[in-house]
Amino acid sequence: MDATALRAMQAPLKERYKGDPKSAYITLKAKGTLDDAQIACKVETGRALAVAGLHPATGGSGLELCSGDMLLEALVACAGVTLKAVATALDVPLKSGKVSAEGDLDFRGTLGVAKDAPVGFAAIRLRFDVRPTRRTTSSTRCSSSPNAIASSTRRSGAAPRSR
Repeated sequence: MDATALRAMQAPLKERYKGDPKSAYITLKAKGTLDDAQIACKVETGRALAVAGLHPATGGSGLELCSGDMLLEALVACAGVTLKAVATALDVPLKSGKVSAEGDLDFRGTLGVAKDAPVGFAAIRLRFDVRPTRRTTSSTRCSSSPNAIASSTRRSGAAPRSR
């Protein structure tokens, strides 16, 4: 898809959102069903059933998907699709691009071993490695939080540089 086709596809939506700002707000939802026999949750993905279970660091077998991995994978998918859509809309052809996310967990909190250890992710890092086909030959790398990326992008209109 090129920038012209993307703009044509999005034009009616933009007009609707300008005239009715509330129509731009949606609630994304996810559903899961607790497994009757295993410590697992069956998540409806729209394409298939994904079974999430305990991470091996908390006693899981490793046969089920880790919900923490799924969260990071969803973040990467969302950031990657958004990056590609923005690059296409701005007519910035990309030679290549990679998005990665990593998160730090202290399973002592999850297992209740240490009251001072957090439950869940203590930090999540989202990284972009983007190589445009023109305008520059250098790589744009970003290592920041999603909120910092969003606020920096809104301020400057460009992806922030590494720190």
